[in-house]
Amino acid sequence: MPLKDGRCLLIYNPIATGRAKLDIAMSPDGKAWKRAVVLEDSSGEYSYPAIIQARDGLVHATYTWRRERVKHVVIDPKRLE
Repeated sequence: MPLKDGRCLLIYNPIATGRAKLDIAMSPDGKAWKRAVVLEDSSGEYSYPAIIQARDGLVHATYTWRRERVKHVVIDPKRLE
């Protein structure tokens, strides 16, 4: 997802099998990616992620948390490196 400042974000499961972790990666050009945020790093299933940038510039991520509920996280992209 491209941000208003031109950087790109990607929400994904960073492991080869399963969905036990969930991260957000950032790229200045859509080619080279670097992990920017660890959303979940404990046992469980984290699936069906979605990410948007609101009009106020904040990034909203939602995903299924441990198959129990939908979790909503708000991130200020100014704090991402």
